[in-house]
Amino acid sequence: MLFQKNQKKISSILRTIYKPSLNKKDIDHLKDQIILIIKKFNQNNSKKKFTISEKTSLVICYGDNVNSNQKSSIQVFQNFFKKKLSKYFNAIHFLPFYPSSSDSGFAVKDHYKIEKRIGNWSDIKKISKSNHVMADIVINHSSARGLWFKNFLRKKRPGKDYFLTVNSKFNISKVVRPRDHKLLKKIDIFKKSDFLWRTFSADQIDLDFKNPSVLLRFIKIMVHLVSNGITIFRLDAIAYLWKKNNTNCINLKQTHEIVKLLRLVANLLNTQTIIITETNLPEKENLSYFGKNDEANWIYNFSLPPLLIHAFLFENSSYLNKWSKNLPNTKFKNSYLNFIASHDGIGMRPTEGILNKKSLNNFLKRLKKNGSKFSYRKVQNKSRKVYEANITIFDALKKSDTDPNGKFYLERYVSAHSIMISFEGIPAVYLNSLFGKSNDEAKYIITGNNRDVNRYKWNYKDISKKLKNKNSKQSIFYQKISNLLLIKRNQKAFHPNASRHNINLGSKIFSFKRISINKKQTIICITNLSSSIQKVPLNKAYHNWHNLIGSKIEIKNKLLKLKPYETIWLSNKR
Repeated sequence: MLFQKNQKKISSILRTIYKPSLNKKDIDHLKDQIILIIKKFNQNNSKKKFTISEKTSLVICYGDNVNSNQKSSIQVFQNFFKKKLSKYFNAIHFLPFYPSSSDSGFAVKDHYKIEKRIGNWSDIKKISKSNHVMADIVINHSSARGLWFKNFLRKKRPGKDYFLTVNSKFNISKVVRPRDHKLLKKIDIFKKSDFLWRTFSADQIDLDFKNPSVLLRFIKIMVHLVSNGITIFRLDAIAYLWKKNNTNCINLKQTHEIVKLLRLVANLLNTQTIIITETNLPEKENLSYFGKNDEANWIYNFSLPPLLIHAFLFENSSYLNKWSKNLPNTKFKNSYLNFIASHDGIGMRPTEGILNKKSLNNFLKRLKKNGSKFSYRKVQNKSRKVYEANITIFDALKKSDTDPNGKFYLERYVSAHSIMISFEGIPAVYLNSLFGKSNDEAKYIITGNNRDVNRYKWNYKDISKKLKNKNSKQSIFYQKISNLLLIKRNQKAFHPNASRHNINLGSKIFSFKRISINKKQTIICITNLSSSIQKVPLNKAYHNWHNLIGSKIEIKNKLLKLKPYETIWLSNKR
């Protein structure tokens, strides 16, 4: 009965996506194909649950982020993870490990293979036995040098009719752009002149989801990944999926329906999986991908990184406080994925409607002083706007106007991570950030790619040696941040769905309360965002509470004393 009900849901979603281009017979056939894929998987796989808790933390890395010349890099990483990371993380996001022609893996040539130097599917299966593994479904586009596009040009399968072409009558004036290159590429094939759609680069050609074969192909890819140990799916650049003439071609209804369908398919598989949407967009648009609790399980908390960094650089929590107060609590089993750094830059679109023009300009100026490059996007009047700041979090937070010499760089860095780790949701730490990596200027000089400043790859022996030296920069940052993660794992109030209540203690402080689902534990998180000592009023009821981080709290005349950039986690339970 339940399966029949879900079959009806699948049919309903398919009608919303494809009506009137497909008739009832075609939609029924497409639905039957999807059901067959699910049934075939379930016949060969027993039921497995996916649970999240306060112990859930995720590390973000490339498959070759830690490497050596002796083994496939995933095997090297697994060894490193077991020794240095497994106490703190139980989930790993491997950024695209497929054969690729550009964009550090995001111009996928073959979705069914793993790049040989990185490893093979048995490596993924092995690491997935004791950890959740997250992988990208690069769903919006595919490589101009991949099999699909070669077949597209030859009218062969798979690939025939997979790529989006439009004619000269298609109005692109309203299209929202994430880049500043030329969107359309004229081609003369099949005895007519058409234009290929390229949202992200000349090497990444957009796929045409108006062709149901493309949708079916990605459902098969998703199930193939589950078969190989993947339980979390990052839907890359999902917001740009569907294009329609005379629209902005972003967040269209059909795109949301496709996310719903993928969530429904994931729910019907015996192996429980998680869908996460990657939508580097203004807050309201990003939140829309939760749907009515029927789209993404998790969404990236994209507004957190720029607002958090801004608050520390300008010693002012006003924007961060206002945003936190208005951010809705997640529903049970849904979650925010919190992060400060990733393989990309610090997105500026999530600040739209939050930071005013003057504050944004000052923010960008400060980031530039700290060594940032900038990537741009085109807007409708043909001008450009900053899309993201390309800088490591270490360099972004190293100096500020009030701390021009970077005296408090370590305290700032650690406190920024303490907020991210304790905030409502699941913390995700970029591997390079765990070691306080600064901009990789050498790589940038070689490639000219702005994002490469934050994509450093470590030699296994080199990073292991640095971590053994307790006085090395890498070891100090690793110890500080991993300690926060270790503390977090044992606090029920840090469950991803534990409630969060914003506490406004003035512009120099950022504070919020977390209350465990069973209401037994409360943690008050308080951070001094300034380079001077701050004193904040503390209710007498909290005076005997325990600071989970560091030393005993200092209270005088009912005022809590906070050192520059100090964070405390004040708990009613040890």
